[in-house]
Amino acid sequence: MDRDGGNVRVVSEKLDRSITAYRWTADSRNVFVQYTDRGVTRIDRMSLDGRLTPVADHVVEGADIDLPYTGGEFSSAANDVVVYTGGATDRLPELFVVRRGKVEQLTRSSQAALASVQLGQTRHLEVKSSFDGRPIDAWMITPPNFDPAKKYPLILEIHGGPYLSYGPQFSHGHQLWAAAGYVVVYSNPRGSTSYGEEFANLVHNDYPSHDYDDLMSAVDAAIQTGNVDADELFVAGHSGGGVLTAWIVGKTHRFRAAASQSPIINWSSGTLASDIAPYVTHYWFDKLPWEAPDAYWAHSPLSLVGNVTTPTLVVVGSVDVRTPGTEAGQLYQALQIRNVPTALVKIPGAYHVLTRPSQFAARSNAILGWFERYRRVASRER
Repeated sequence: MDRDGGNVRVVSEKLDRSITAYRWTADSRNVFVQYTDRGVTRIDRMSLDGRLTPVADHVVEGADIDLPYTGGEFSSAANDVVVYTGGATDRLPELFVVRRGKVEQLTRSSQAALASVQLGQTRHLEVKSSFDGRPIDAWMITPPNFDPAKKYPLILEIHGGPYLSYGPQFSHGHQLWAAAGYVVVYSNPRGSTSYGEEFANLVHNDYPSHDYDDLMSAVDAAIQTGNVDADELFVAGHSGGGVLTAWIVGKTHRFRAAASQSPIINWSSGTLASDIAPYVTHYWFDKLPWEAPDAYWAHSPLSLVGNVTTPTLVVVGSVDVRTPGTEAGQLYQALQIRNVPTALVKIPGAYHVLTRPSQFAARSNAILGWFERYRRVASRER
């Protein structure tokens, strides 16, 4: 807008992505913008008529390396030098600087640590949804010392949200599972951000739904590589991923074990007990719980619990107010009543997002221990 408040106009309307950070250039004639496109976070220079000029890509979160969520940070100086957090699937976040279009790495703080370990290798997985043929981005991490002549157990790990996205960047949680001998698959099913408004809104007032088909298609694509044992499948997810994990085991019996972390199991009870109740009732459903109980129930994993035979671990933080422990407790109790193998793990002092190394260790050890319990002995000997 002009200084007097007139001539208001949208600059970024042509960009069908959410801008997550911005800074003016030194001359105030352009804006550095950060956004994520197809799972890769970028920094571009945007003119005031919306034209984009690339500055940097593979921007990553500087502090959160547990799971490969997209994001990142950047700053700019008076001379339009840009500093950002960058990384890759085999490299922890480091600082990079862009001067006059040239990128230089400033720090190598994790180089020594990574030199002492062997990481799993990540590759992009071509996926088309079995529901409507849409391309779905997915990635597959193979274990260290991977032997292409062998078949490995698989963990499907599902991101939360659903309005978030994963990308090709380092994840110590996924690398830990790969180091234990699993192929790890993660994807951006419909509802994920960074693919435009239409793709994200495919689950509007319809979550979970055909995101289930997208996730199963990612598993099938991994099996088709010839490196996955189709009888050794496992599934895990946190928050929205925990919802989908509980939904999946109610829809299929193909997984040997599951770990549903911090889920909402009953949308009526879970929504009204959550700290984001006004958001969920306004954006995820078109009516309030007492106005449309059938709609809330139809999308609740608890409605499918009578179909579940998969041994299911339930994990929740003891002070989680986003997805309260009462929701995890409902899933655990329902599975107990049905004599489905289950266990409930409450992580002391943990909120919805884990923050302490001890909490990460508790969760990872619980999940790996649960999955190892249900792996076939033969798979461990291969």
